[in-house]
Amino acid sequence: MAAALALLAAPHPRNYRFAMEYFTFDAKGQFLQKQRIVGDYTAADPGDDVRWARVTLASGDSLTGAYGPPEPQAYMNGFSYSPARERLFSADFFKAFPPAATHAKNLVWDTFMFETFALDLNKVKASSPYHVPAWAVPGNSTPTDVQISWVGIVERHKQECALVRYEAFFNGVEHNLQGMKLVGRSDYWGDLSISIATGDIESATLYEEVSGELRGTAQPVPRLVNVVRKGVFERLP
Repeated sequence: MAAALALLAAPHPRNYRFAMEYFTFDAKGQFLQKQRIVGDYTAADPGDDVRWARVTLASGDSLTGAYGPPEPQAYMNGFSYSPARERLFSADFFKAFPPAATHAKNLVWDTFMFETFALDLNKVKASSPYHVPAWAVPGNSTPTDVQISWVGIVERHKQECALVRYEAFFNGVEHNLQGMKLVGRSDYWGDLSISIATGDIESATLYEEVSGELRGTAQPVPRLVNVVRKGVFERLP
């Protein structure tokens, strides 16, 4: 409870950088493409608006090669909102986003998930995992059972932090794209380091694997795809 109350009293903005990579493979494991989206996220007191800036998207056609030049995502520059979950689920929340801006939407949803998990720290016990309500994890998947488990105490950015691990396996996925629809399964997991003194997130990781069928209106036979996500959410000095 102390950590959650400390977060409510945080007097200064918290600045983070979120970098997420996407790797796409076919049904035989053949690499198809990769993309990396990076953005800066600023949050203040709970209830205040949060803001995104300097969001870029880069692509690459080689698994081990370099990414191409990052392209600014202008619609995200200055994008601001209240993290209240009702707004994140409203029909017009992403009305200024391009229809195919899935990666940018995921930045918003994933960050909301991290912040919610941090506020749930007082519910995590060393003896048993905490089962998170499904609404705390917005996005294109339907969570089956999201669990947060206590790992221990670590140091991050010269802060003594609680280290917790979250995981959610066997989740259903249904994602509409332009003229296409992805239906399949998602498994994701990661760690959060949460300052014991302030309740602030100091760092977080996210790993996810999505396997499913990509169905298109002009494509009579579904295409099997596999997408792997690797992300790091890090507090800036």
